[in-house]
Amino acid sequence: MASPAGSPLVTEQLLLDEHYSPVIAKTLRERGFDVRAVSADADLRGQPDARLIALAAADDRRIVTENVKDFVPLTEIARADGQGAARLLLVSPRRFPRGNERIGLMIIALETWLLHPTAPSRTDQEWLA
Repeated sequence: MASPAGSPLVTEQLLLDEHYSPVIAKTLRERGFDVRAVSADADLRGQPDARLIALAAADDRRIVTENVKDFVPLTEIARADGQGAARLLLVSPRRFPRGNERIGLMIIALETWLLHPTAPSRTDQEWLA
């Protein structure tokens, strides 16, 4: 994938959990990132979390979610069972509250995370700062 002008090669592909606006994914795609939004995909909307984890793993995507209580245990179970489990980018709803007026903040934070130079050494579960 071509990276945004002047930036290092971006290798992370993201899948935004259903509670995030598709505007976030659209804006990041316009900036050269590979980001999909569950809320914008009729085949993904309403799917159980375990199914999203499997689909994201098969597509080599990291799931962006604030739903820590469900996604963390489900990915751990999938790994323990030897199934594919997506990597997670966990989001604090206190730091990044949802709402149309906060979309810009989320876009900036995700773009900054995607371009961070430590990308090659990332773990399977990270927090968006």
